[in-house]
Order: sequence, then C-alpha cells, then structure tokens
Amino acid sequence: METLHKILVSGLNQLNLTLSESQIHQLLNFIALIEKWNKAYNLTAIRNKEEMVRLHLLDSLSVAPYVEGKRVIDIGTGAGLPGIPLAICLPDVDFTLLDSSSKKTRFVQQVVLELKLKNVIVCTARVESYNPPQLFDAVLTRAFSDLNDIVKLTAHLLTKSGVLMAMKGQVPDDLEQFQIVNSVIALNVPGVEAERCLIKIGPIEEAES
Repeated sequence: METLHKILVSGLNQLNLTLSESQIHQLLNFIALIEKWNKAYNLTAIRNKEEMVRLHLLDSLSVAPYVEGKRVIDIGTGAGLPGIPLAICLPDVDFTLLDSSSKKTRFVQQVVLELKLKNVIVCTARVESYNPPQLFDAVLTRAFSDLNDIVKLTAHLLTKSGVLMAMKGQVPDDLEQFQIVNSVIALNVPGVEAERCLIKIGPIEEAES
C-alpha cells in the first residue's frame, strides 16, 4: 500500500491536484475494492494495482480541472470510472454514474456505500432510455462508443448550457463534423505514455443560435 500511496501522491502533484489524506485513502480503498471484486465481476482487465493507480485513478483525475457545473453524469461508468475518482476529488459536484450492466452497477453501489460517498447516485439503464428527473450540466464519457454516437445518445441529458466531455486516446479524425466542438485538451497522465485527450462539445445553445 505504501508504494501505491507514493505513486498516487506523486501523480496528484504532477496533475496539480491537492487532496486530503482522507481523499487519498478513499482512492486507494477504491482500488482495493476493484481488486477484491474483479475475479467474480470481471471489472477490469488490469490486474496490477500499480497500473490501476495510473490507468484508473490518475487517468480519471486528469480531467478534474475541466469538469464544469454542479451536476455531472458519467455514461458507461463500468467499474465507476472516471466517476468515482472524480466524485472523491470533487465533493461539491453531484455525480450520477450510469451503466447498462447491473453486475457493474451493483459493484459501484457497494463502492459508494463503503466509501461513504454522499455525492454519487448509481443508475442501471441504457443511456438512450434514461430520462433523468433533472438535466445535467455535463455528460462525461470514457472509452464509450464513437463521438458521433455519443453526441446523439446523450443530447437529451444536457441542459442548454451543458457540455459533453469525451475522454479519448488520440484525437479523432472526424472532429470537423461537429460544429460545436468547444475545445480539444491534451491530457498528460503521470506514468502513462499513451496519448490522451479530452474533447468538449457544446453547449447546445451555441448550435441553435
């Protein structure tokens, strides 16, 4: 655990994120829960805990400075990524974590209970059939479908001033088709050499004006 703590703290420093020791403890407990449940639930192909810190925690937290608004939905959250790390890092933001796999949402709900996260709601549904009681300021996706599908599937979830935030590897070649691409942000994830970027699309009201 000491090695994981060092990797995490070093990565947080490189990302210019200041977290309390309690938050760091929650993040490491999250990794421990993934490892514990992984064999039965097949949550992630990554089995090495040091790699989990880099590829799950730090990768998720690399977008923390760019999260907008008070209400955020993480589409296709899987094992709770990036939603759980971001909810720990941003306790004043309300997160809804949505996935169509009840097996995975069962795990995420257990994480929420064990880590005592007050700002997370877990939902089991397909994105196209999910009708929230209140719209979101931001939709966040990580490794979920292609951009064109993401835009179509999530438009009904956003307020008019809301933005779609898609975490990707390389910058997609077809960005020019989206007239409301707000920005493409290169992400530098500590300890990860692969390319990472965040594509922000929206707000919707700009496309309608």
